Amino acid sequence: MLKAMRAHVDNNKLDEAASIAKDAAPYMHAKLASIQHTGRGGGPIQTVDLSKLSGDDLARLEDIFGPLAGPGDDDAPDQGGEGEAGTGG
Repeated sequence: MLKAMRAHVDNNKLDEAASIAKDAAPYMHAKLASIQHTGRGGGPIQTVDLSKLSGDDLARLEDIFGPLAGPGDDDAPDQGGEGEAGTGG
């Protein structure tokens, strides 16, 4: 399928190439299943507000749970956009 698709692209037959690409896509790219996340008993997921904890409390939590997170640099600038406003990269 990929050879045929590339041949069509090389011959500027883009509609045919797109049709083949659509047929080949399920074999090349896994389709993610839709999952609904819920808390205990199907209820809402419980969250905890850590914003009022002291620096010592947060350091203790990091000592306890940090190893579960695996390798990484928690002190690096937030690249995911979930940190405080104006501090991300």
